[in-house]
This record gives sequence, C-alpha cells and structure tokens, in this order.
Amino acid sequence: MRYIITGRNIEVTEGLKSAVYEKIGKLEKYFTADTEIHVTFSVEKERQKIEVTIPVKGNIIRSEQVSSDMYVSIDLVEEVIERQLKKYKNKLTGKKQAKESFTSEYMDNDYDEDDTIKIIRTKKFGIKPMDPEEACIQMELLGHNFYVFSNSQTDEVNVVYKRKGNTYGLIEPEF
Repeated sequence: MRYIITGRNIEVTEGLKSAVYEKIGKLEKYFTADTEIHVTFSVEKERQKIEVTIPVKGNIIRSEQVSSDMYVSIDLVEEVIERQLKKYKNKLTGKKQAKESFTSEYMDNDYDEDDTIKIIRTKKFGIKPMDPEEACIQMELLGHNFYVFSNSQTDEVNVVYKRKGNTYGLIEPEF
C-alpha cells in the first residue's frame, strides 16, 4: 500500500508515521499493493483528528476519528475501517472492477452480515422550491440535521446539512 500522509496545523513526526504504518498497515491483508491510502492529521484546540480515505475502483472507504490523543485516534480509525470492510464486503466486491483493488485472501473470506441494512420507514413529502438559506432555516425549525429541497435557483433537488462548528453544507447533484 502507498501512504500519502499530510498534516494540517500539525507537524507529521516519525512517531506518527510509524504508528500509521503499524496500525493502518494491518489493513494490508485486504488491499493490493498498489492501493493508495490518504491519511490527514489535523489539530484544532484539544481535538486530535485523523482522516483516512482509501479510494478503490467504484467506491471510497473513509473514516474520520477525533480524540484528545492522536495515537488513540489512529487506533480508532483502523478499527472502524476494518469493521466497514467486513460489514460491506459483498457490496464492495460485487462489481468486477472493484475486485482488482482487494487481495484474494479478502475476496475468499466470508464475513458475518448480521448488520444488514433495513429500511424500516418511508416518508413522503412535498418539495417546495426555495433557496439554500431558506432550506437551512426550515431545517433548523424542524430540528433536523439535514433537509431535502428543490433549489429555486437551479430547479434541482439539493440537500442542506449541519456541519460541526455551527456551519452548513450543501449537496448538489452532478451529472
């Protein structure tokens, strides 16, 4: 695996690099040697954050963990990614092109699928055209973390969502 390690507001020390190679290196049994792993460290006040992104053909495997200790965050992110790989194996490897990214050991192993996705409720509602700012206000009034709406400026379905730090995000379709 090829590691691309960067830091924001933090100097990436040899200790951090070796911790990544040791912990994230445990995932090598799942991926082929030419798989890239993007690791980004960042520090904001007391928050030590690590983001790991692994692009594989057709999918992106990603985890972000925050704690007061960067080494704890590294441990947590490795556990989460391994759990994701086991949980979604059949979905990740179902496409032929995705199989090129994973080792034969991973492909041949069966993992429990006890955490199947179950949709237990369906909601239908009218979508009113509005601008993104109005959608954010509506989301706040409903007390939700996201809100689906028809963007009056683009006539497309968009989603606004709450981000950390009392900011908002906008998801627009790309065709």
